[in-house]
Amino acid sequence: MKTMIGEVSKHVGQEVVIGAWLANKRSSGKIAFMQLRDGSGFIQGVVVKAEVEEEVFQKAKSITQETSMYITGIVQEDSRSPFGYELLIKDIEVISESVDFPITPKEHGTEFLMDHRHLWLRSRRQHAVMKIRNEIIRATYEFFNENGFVKVDPPILTGSAPEGTTELFATKYFEEDAYLSQSGQLYMEAAAMALGKVFSFGPTFRAEKSKTRRHLIEFWMIEPEMAFYQFEDNLQVQEQYVSYIVQSVLKNCKLELERLGRDTTKLEKIQAPFPRISYDDAVKFLQEKGFDDIQWGDDFGAPHETAIAESYEKPVFITHYPTSLKPFYMQPAEDRDDVVLCADLIAPEGYGEIIGGSERIHDHELLKQRLEEHDLGSDAYKWYLELRQYGSVPHSGFGLGLERTVAWISGVEHVRETIPFPRLLNRLYP
Repeated sequence: MKTMIGEVSKHVGQEVVIGAWLANKRSSGKIAFMQLRDGSGFIQGVVVKAEVEEEVFQKAKSITQETSMYITGIVQEDSRSPFGYELLIKDIEVISESVDFPITPKEHGTEFLMDHRHLWLRSRRQHAVMKIRNEIIRATYEFFNENGFVKVDPPILTGSAPEGTTELFATKYFEEDAYLSQSGQLYMEAAAMALGKVFSFGPTFRAEKSKTRRHLIEFWMIEPEMAFYQFEDNLQVQEQYVSYIVQSVLKNCKLELERLGRDTTKLEKIQAPFPRISYDDAVKFLQEKGFDDIQWGDDFGAPHETAIAESYEKPVFITHYPTSLKPFYMQPAEDRDDVVLCADLIAPEGYGEIIGGSERIHDHELLKQRLEEHDLGSDAYKWYLELRQYGSVPHSGFGLGLERTVAWISGVEHVRETIPFPRLLNRLYP
């Protein structure tokens, strides 16, 4: 019976055939232990010399790392294994031999591993991170589908920029100038006026010359947009969504979190509602903590966000930033025009901002004024302005950066491990 490692719990006591690669091995005279993987998981295969033909035992001892094969064996429960099962191997059929696999069990430098990213993905650690990433994506679709959202796909090539034309990748679109999308938000606003509650999930690009552990050049964003939702409604959706994906990972990726050494007690506390602090109070807090460089009107950097987050066990909203710090489309607060109805959601444990969101300007004249103030009064934004002419309504939305969220939930230090093939300032290979 052919099966996969992830399905062996259904076949205890039965003989099965699994297509697998050899991740590692060791032997102790009369027993050979083979660490096998097939993409769905890892399992230990045991070859007992006295129970197999001599050819099979010698093959088990001599087979090389990452050789592919068909393994025939009997599934057994194993309480000593985190996985809970092992395979008593009866036969080995080599498919393709692997010679001098470059990533061995010894320590390797980061640049070496990144040069071999196409092979590094096979490791237990990277496998665990990718499974957690997949669970977050699965839970994302589940959450929004269950809450009445419609999936909409905004374009990747655009003629305008949602946050100005800085830090964009420009290209030629035949005779016109175009940009790789830095956000699908403007298009999602149009979709929300047609479909009510929408969300997108796709790649975004920032030509930002940053080398920090939090930044990628190409990353994926989840961007919901909601008609008739005001600022407070928006925050509630965000905290419910983040709580949902964290609890889904805890439920469905226990083995992967354990493999990464993640302290799950911290994740278990991630339940809505989340704490909030205004930008005004955040500035005062930082000044009291000794950040003498920060003044009202300054943007927060990584050290500032980390200092604020350390005061909370859950993600924290920093709300009502100065108008001067934020993009043109954000709705001003009712009682003061120097701040806008926005919030950044800061993850615990130093992982920084994972969500940026706001209520959007729905008044035609105010949006027109803001576009002019930002020197964006060109025809490129004509369609976006028209959304405020034909039945405009209050609406809100946000964007969650997938890779930072994966890094936080999985507990890995650098976002380069949270995407299959990272694009960094100095890396376009492989």
